[in-house]
Amino acid sequence: MDKKKLTERDICTKYINPALQNAGWDMHSQVREEVSFTAGRIIVRGRLHTRGKRRRADYVLSYKKNLPIAIIEAKDNNHGLGDGMQQALAYSDALDAPFVFSSNGDGFLFHDRTGLFGQTETTLTLDEFPSPETLWELYCQHKGIHQSARQTVEQPYYDDGSGRTPRYYQTVAINRTVEAVARGQNRILLVMATGTGKTFTAFQIIWRLWKSKQKKRILFLADRNILVDQTKNNDFKPFGQAMTKVTNRTVDPSYEIYLSLYQAVTGSEDEQNIYKQFSPDFFDLVVIDECHRGSASVDSAWRQILDYFSAATHIGLTATPKETKEVSNIDYFGEPVYTYSLKQGIEDGFLAPYKVVRIDLDRDLQGWRPSKGQTDKHGELIDDRIYNQKDFDRTLVLEKRTQVVAQKVTEFLEQTDPYQKTIVFCEDIDHAERMRQALVNLNPERVKENRKYVMRITGDEQEGKAELDNFINPEERYPVIATTSKLMTTGVDAQTCKLIVLDQRIQSMTEFKQIIGRGTRINDDYNKHWFTILDFKKATELFADPAFDGDPVKVYEPKAGESVVPDDEQETLEPDATELPLSEEAEGYEIEPGETWHRDDSQPAWPSDDQEKTKRVKYVVGDVEVSVIAERVQYLGPDGKLITESLKDFTRKKVKEQYATLTDFLKGWNQAERKQAIIEELAEQGVIWDDLIKDVSKKLGAEPDPFDVICHIVYDQPPLSRKERAEQVRKQNYFSKYEGASKQVLDALLDKYTDDGIEPIEDVKILTLAPFSQIGSLMELVDAFGGKPGYTEAVRDLEDELYRQTP
Repeated sequence: MDKKKLTERDICTKYINPALQNAGWDMHSQVREEVSFTAGRIIVRGRLHTRGKRRRADYVLSYKKNLPIAIIEAKDNNHGLGDGMQQALAYSDALDAPFVFSSNGDGFLFHDRTGLFGQTETTLTLDEFPSPETLWELYCQHKGIHQSARQTVEQPYYDDGSGRTPRYYQTVAINRTVEAVARGQNRILLVMATGTGKTFTAFQIIWRLWKSKQKKRILFLADRNILVDQTKNNDFKPFGQAMTKVTNRTVDPSYEIYLSLYQAVTGSEDEQNIYKQFSPDFFDLVVIDECHRGSASVDSAWRQILDYFSAATHIGLTATPKETKEVSNIDYFGEPVYTYSLKQGIEDGFLAPYKVVRIDLDRDLQGWRPSKGQTDKHGELIDDRIYNQKDFDRTLVLEKRTQVVAQKVTEFLEQTDPYQKTIVFCEDIDHAERMRQALVNLNPERVKENRKYVMRITGDEQEGKAELDNFINPEERYPVIATTSKLMTTGVDAQTCKLIVLDQRIQSMTEFKQIIGRGTRINDDYNKHWFTILDFKKATELFADPAFDGDPVKVYEPKAGESVVPDDEQETLEPDATELPLSEEAEGYEIEPGETWHRDDSQPAWPSDDQEKTKRVKYVVGDVEVSVIAERVQYLGPDGKLITESLKDFTRKKVKEQYATLTDFLKGWNQAERKQAIIEELAEQGVIWDDLIKDVSKKLGAEPDPFDVICHIVYDQPPLSRKERAEQVRKQNYFSKYEGASKQVLDALLDKYTDDGIEPIEDVKILTLAPFSQIGSLMELVDAFGGKPGYTEAVRDLEDELYRQTP
């Protein structure tokens, strides 16, 4: 057998698998092959999305289920023994597995991250692969897990038989927490971005500690009734009869798992603090959900409970740890044992990416000053000073400003999807009510269909609060738009929120992250894969804060009179444009094999935290005009920073870095096997094709080829439209050398180029779509050219003809 001719899979089957079996690894329970552990980043292009390539490890070895300790990366025998090592080390970082192996079938290169095996990297023969017991002993020694703690660490996860298992980052969070508790650590902090499954993670942690009898009585604290109910009825349901919810300010000491709203066990008077009916050592574990909301503050009610049960282990869960002079999670809990950020969640494809539309209003930027002695609508004398953005809707109301914001929200919904769930964040309850009225008046037909199309959902009003469950239920169409004054609420499952409107001045990074988190959940069933933030108060300037960790995929600032919908979404897609043929990459990301572009056209969710109507006096002015100010469109560059120069200047600079002259560009273009590869390469460098094409289209009256866009903008050449290029090919009688099916295919490819550009015609999958599929099957059409090489050559010839008329 010539090992050099074997595939990577053959190497795994014939050499690596026998080596693992000989070392004592159970191939069914301890070895997993070709493990995809991310979902693949969602890549957004206009109104289409697709999935990037998933991260896959060739082998993940676990001592017990969901206790990964080793990674193996396999290569075919034409690679060196260590060629897969760097890739395997990257997987090791993510999966928290300290033992890393690379193999080409000749043996193994072993990288030991614990420092306990000897030297860092060692070459092993196929017969020298370590046994599970050997690696587990080293793992426990490395983690400081003594023999007495092994039972807890090895305790299996809860498995309901459905096949649901923790995601890789949940596994890391659970294992690190359980190991910390087993080692005797009593204050533990877990930081996981909103929408990444903190409650399910908490359940698995509690389950393993409870079943191993490491912890016998557990208190789970949350600060919202809906959170406690969701937890009890969903993730915590397997605890069954051992679990109770503290209600009616009474306690029953006969249970083992207690769920409680912290307000249910505390009060202003000592006799109302019913948690004192328990002895201080009753609970040996307290889990605090959304611990940034109170437990970190020394004088908070939460801290009273934690201080009372100070002998217990305390585990804090949060998406946004607080760190201020007055409040600190880290002072109380210590450094997080694990952090899974918004940015990582988006990169892995578990959280939805987002676009930002920034709208600046003239009065917000220029301010407004009353005339001498001017009174408001209620006859109040207005203090003589300049009022600006931080005053509007707090100390002074410009009624026409509310109207402009509501108009822009309505415009966005009408041009995208008028039934996409939308949250409008306002300054206070009064502002939320005025916004509700403005939106009702701008959407009379929708409100006529159902009076609950727009609802104010704030803490002071029962009718609105009663609609919260309907708003967050994906299956309920109404309410569609919710106006609220605060959304510091955390953990409420808002799966289908597709539009977040910020008309609230936000200064807190914690609050900003929580608000962004309302839109980050993905729901495939309701076509929720990304969302949009409509920002009127410069809140998204917090993106520039070093503490923010998840950049938007696009930032769009419409000028006066321009559509509020991001420019890459404004083109109307044909009904069949839900699936487009793919090139291998998009926006710098390799596409998952078999993925296509899908269109998102559909239906989210969340709540409000207002305690009472504001009592401060406001001036109300109704006759001051407010308008959208002319602002330049800003773009997000490949480094995540906003591009501040003009788009044309930026494009010239980027292209000339690679192609100094027109001759260089033409040479590169003509020699490229795939023209689309150059287009994608420039996109990775930050070239914003959609906007450049749109700009040149205005001059041509038709859409140009990206080739012409570059020649025109970078090298000052006159552009041609795609239609003009296609017509020139037909005038040359190019098709005369073909006949039958091959001629029909090339004619249809030229039509496809005219309509959609160069990308689709460079992918053979185009032959599986109409109108090609009406001519014949994929194999029949390829055979018409004498096989795939002939077809590829014909497409290359067609491209040569298309670009023969060059500047």
